[in-house]
Amino acid sequence: MGVMIDGQYHVDDPAPDSRLDGTFQRAKSTIRHWISADTSTAFPAEVGRYHLFAAWNCPWAHRALLAIRFKGLEDAISVSYARPRRTPEGWVFDVEGDGDGGGEFADPLMGLSALHQAYSRDTTPYTGRITVPLLWDKVAGCAVSNESADIVRMLGDAFPGTNLTPKPLLPKIDAWNARIYTEVNNGVYRAGFARTQAAYDAAVYALFATLDEIDAHLENRKWLVGDTFTEADLRLFPTLARFDVAYHYAFKCNIRRLCDYAHLWPYAKAIYAMPGVAETVRFEIYKQGYFSRSELRNPLGIVPAGPVIDWTP
Repeated sequence: MGVMIDGQYHVDDPAPDSRLDGTFQRAKSTIRHWISADTSTAFPAEVGRYHLFAAWNCPWAHRALLAIRFKGLEDAISVSYARPRRTPEGWVFDVEGDGDGGGEFADPLMGLSALHQAYSRDTTPYTGRITVPLLWDKVAGCAVSNESADIVRMLGDAFPGTNLTPKPLLPKIDAWNARIYTEVNNGVYRAGFARTQAAYDAAVYALFATLDEIDAHLENRKWLVGDTFTEADLRLFPTLARFDVAYHYAFKCNIRRLCDYAHLWPYAKAIYAMPGVAETVRFEIYKQGYFSRSELRNPLGIVPAGPVIDWTP
């Protein structure tokens, strides 16, 4: 994965993604403006103003796609989907003349061939990784945010519709979000990108301890917090959707499968069955992305045929 330094893209990333002890460290998102329902602010919640750069296989982008779905913003926020497999140019799009122009993986907003071109157009010279999701302001011509947690929260708060963060439940939602991010959402990456046995062991056992805890928590309840679907459920689901088809194999998160859990598995299937959620899930693309050629994890780039899993509730 390349990196941008002061608005210039570099194919070789000089920053390591692991510490000396072999543990994976995720770079922090640094574009963090905020959309508001207040029309006098720099980024008002206006229909048609914003565009999302996403990738089907990215769980962080999946969060944003789910927020758009649950808020009913499909016609209010346009979306570009990058190709599942990154190249030395990072996340890339189909363009006219390459045989696939105008297809599912084309960028209808700017006609970009690579996502780093959007980052380079931001009004402030960007330094950092080229990541999805990226929320773009079409009116101001600048990036709003590349932090998925912020995007989910601001779309939830600024636009009318389903309330994903009811105020009385917010402390518990935030507590679950923090735990789920550390041990589950990012935990699968800490296991999959570990460079030492000790780093892998610490990550994978913490991951499954948390999944076991969530499974027990769901024994007598439908949702994580209260009696309604909230942001905490939304932020957990992208990891669950990829678990058996990708993380179990590609990232060695294989103590148990999601479908082995008595309560977590029906919970995941119930979310999948909610209106519009299945349309945000692309199992075959997950495999293409997570089984891309990698010298460390999959040197031949062979994509497995399975598993075949029935997500019917």
